[in-house]
Amino acid sequence: MIIPKIAVGDTLSLKKKHPCGSSDFEVLRVGSDIRIVCRGCGRDLTLPREKLEKAIRRIRHPQDAADAQENGGQTP
Repeated sequence: MIIPKIAVGDTLSLKKKHPCGSSDFEVLRVGSDIRIVCRGCGRDLTLPREKLEKAIRRIRHPQDAADAQENGGQTP
């Protein structure tokens, strides 16, 4: 099993949507439990790392967005 690299400030897209309709969450704290906040309504959740890792569809790192912007949207 591949262990995803999750850091504070990352945006996670989860498989299931939050009741508000958003599926994007921002990471606030990392440890054995991970604290995330919904990007749609602002509700914060603390989930066990193992459960959250199974629910992740995509991880967007802030530095990846900055790199793409510098390259005009092109990936190297």
